[in-house]
Amino acid sequence: MSTDSSEAIMNTSHIDTSHTDSKATQQVALVSGASSGIGLELTRLLLSKGYHVIALNRSEFENNEDNQDIHQALQEGRIRIYRADLSDFQQLRTALEQIKVQEQRTDIVFNNAGNSLSQLTLSPQGRELHFELMTVVPYIITMELLPLLSAGQGGTVIHTSSAAFDYLQSFDVDELDHPTTFRKLIGPYASSKLALTLWARAASSSLAAQNVMIRSVDPGGNNTLRKNKPSGLPLFARVWMKWFMAHPSTGASRLYNGAVGEYRQQTGILLKKEKPVEPRFIEKAEAVWEKVDHIYRQEYLPMS
Repeated sequence: MSTDSSEAIMNTSHIDTSHTDSKATQQVALVSGASSGIGLELTRLLLSKGYHVIALNRSEFENNEDNQDIHQALQEGRIRIYRADLSDFQQLRTALEQIKVQEQRTDIVFNNAGNSLSQLTLSPQGRELHFELMTVVPYIITMELLPLLSAGQGGTVIHTSSAAFDYLQSFDVDELDHPTTFRKLIGPYASSKLALTLWARAASSSLAAQNVMIRSVDPGGNNTLRKNKPSGLPLFARVWMKWFMAHPSTGASRLYNGAVGEYRQQTGILLKKEKPVEPRFIEKAEAVWEKVDHIYRQEYLPMS
């Protein structure tokens, strides 16, 4: 992965800057990983509901017939892209600083970016990549964007969780950043999604004191396979996903409903099939929160 922080850039050359006149009343949502899968369908859904979307992506939106609506929204300034390899703290910091300068507020932050890898891979900071991207980075995004959330209407953070961690037999907080074994889907991927859900639970009271609500949402089984893209799913899971899992718009709807639906006044909860459930290993939530907060304060903040 590239560590060139210059890649974290905002695409502004094609944006109609007239959106700035309506920022005071316009509903705004940030979506990480907005360019494909559930994130792409969530972006479409938010646009249909009248939101402007801040897209925090590693990749551009594909320029094809299926994405004509997306590119129309880009031209109109209803989507604003900030690009970075989110697992690289230098690029992430550059993108977040640009967001804080260019954007006045956001009403919802959807921490959705993720990946499923086929082998043990380390981030530029030297930690297991699932954990960095899907547990630590959402914490950094949330902490850094608290001023924008506070300036929004009913600041809300939504995590894309997963039912994969239901299959974990054990959960060791100390091994999250450097696991001793690797298994597809129900290894570091599942552990990282659980850790994400647990720190949200532990941090919820602190965030509520700052008028920010946080919830984790399992989007359910969605077909997010992409042509010519490697997958970290076992073969049986890829076959099952291709033929039997729902279109990503299903997961997008669950994330959206998790933000604005029946449980919008509750914080720290995990929603599965749009109903609250207790996550596993809840007794380790505080330890996970302490771990990600330590990384944020000891590694990320000193970069400033």
